[in-house]
Amino acid sequence: MKIAFATNDGNTVSQHFGRSRYFKIFTVEANKIESEELRERHSGHHSQEHNHNHQDEPNHTHGSSPEHDAKHDQMAQEISDCQVMVCGGMGYGAYMRFMQNGINVVLTDQTDIKKACELYIEGNLKNLVIERTH
Repeated sequence: MKIAFATNDGNTVSQHFGRSRYFKIFTVEANKIESEELRERHSGHHSQEHNHNHQDEPNHTHGSSPEHDAKHDQMAQEISDCQVMVCGGMGYGAYMRFMQNGINVVLTDQTDIKKACELYIEGNLKNLVIERTH
């Protein structure tokens, strides 16, 4: 299994997926981290001005249009070899497109990537999406 984390520095989970510069990818086998890779993102808002709040997302419809869907599909393709994507915040449109592309999205308040990966492997990484909907 491969788990992608949105990040700007390779060590900290990005609180804003769209502005992250990299994906930190962990390959996990038999509940152990076998390898890790820092992959530069080639799509997203990270090089653009992007001013709005994702605090209540993915519970609203920002980013849901054919143009946004195509952009979000492109983002998902960059990690199409991953089964999971973890970040601190993500808009509804991106969230839905990642899920539709077969990539499970986990929103977390855990900031340390390595710790978040270990918690995910153990089944103990709190998914804020689930908590907000229950």
